[in-house]
Amino acid sequence: MEEEFELPVKYKGEEQMLNAKLIVTGYTHKFSVDIKGQIIVFEPDEERNYRKVIDYENLNTSATMHKELLRRISELLRQLANYHLLFYIC
Repeated sequence: MEEEFELPVKYKGEEQMLNAKLIVTGYTHKFSVDIKGQIIVFEPDEERNYRKVIDYENLNTSATMHKELLRRISELLRQLANYHLLFYIC
């Protein structure tokens, strides 16, 4: 199951709307986020934080991406997932 949405990210004083997808497979999920034409996948780790998965072919182009932007997206996705889980339980 895939669900597309826009993720509002505030970075360097500007709010950006990034295209994203929630991908649910089996007992797990991941988020796919389009950052300036490059797809970055965020998947939960053992501690329920989101790690970034970058396609090997795009590894060099992602070097120009700011770590703080990726960290901010990861935190927003964690908050979104926690909210979704609470909403689902209630």
